[in-house]
Amino acid sequence: MADELREEILSGAHPVGTQLPSEAELAARFGAARGTVRQAVAVLAAEGLVGSRQGARRIVLGNAPSQSFAELHSFAQWARANGYRYEGRVVEQRRRPATAAEAARLGSGEVLDVLRVRSLEGEPVLVERTAYAAWVAGEVERLPPDCESVTQALYDAIGLVFAYGEHLIDAVPAGAQDARLLGVRRGSPLLRQRRVTTTHEGRPVESSDDRYRAGSVTFSIRNSIGANPLVRQAGDLRFRP
Repeated sequence: MADELREEILSGAHPVGTQLPSEAELAARFGAARGTVRQAVAVLAAEGLVGSRQGARRIVLGNAPSQSFAELHSFAQWARANGYRYEGRVVEQRRRPATAAEAARLGSGEVLDVLRVRSLEGEPVLVERTAYAAWVAGEVERLPPDCESVTQALYDAIGLVFAYGEHLIDAVPAGAQDARLLGVRRGSPLLRQRRVTTTHEGRPVESSDDRYRAGSVTFSIRNSIGANPLVRQAGDLRFRP
């Protein structure tokens, strides 16, 4: 039920700002109990596609795939969980001396520098520039260039869990390389997510600069008066899961 409603929202059958059918209408359409309908709609709400109630209906908030920061997922894990077709390929990969900033963040004098392009539903949507700490570089080098999920592959190989992340989110213009890889015009707006990820023990694993093509995904961050993960700073939004 959630898959079918999601497809309708993404295709524009339920435009942004309009109401979904009521629980009673959806229950009749799918031949399901209202409790099942509520669970399906809750999935869409968690993805940021629909919002709060107006009576017995939900409002459509967006028509782009959404990723919540409530859990720390890789792009591939998120895409798979939501039923999207995805691919990834390594464009460049090399070991090099760490910059001063990378050395401070990763505690490593050498890093493995990897440039990847991720696709969603056959369209390039994400350029990843990731610097891996030296202690995990060898395992990453052994992965195939078209590895679907580095996060899952490292867990399967050495039991590595990406447990904590710090994210900085802003907008940047596409440079020549980003424009070529994403198939957009130079200077087009990109959503940039910079992150540092560590293990449960706090050991740094990677420092990454991810750039999403405009309109390809949205991020949802939920906060409340009792739990506010956002810290507003000049020039960026900082999030600590």
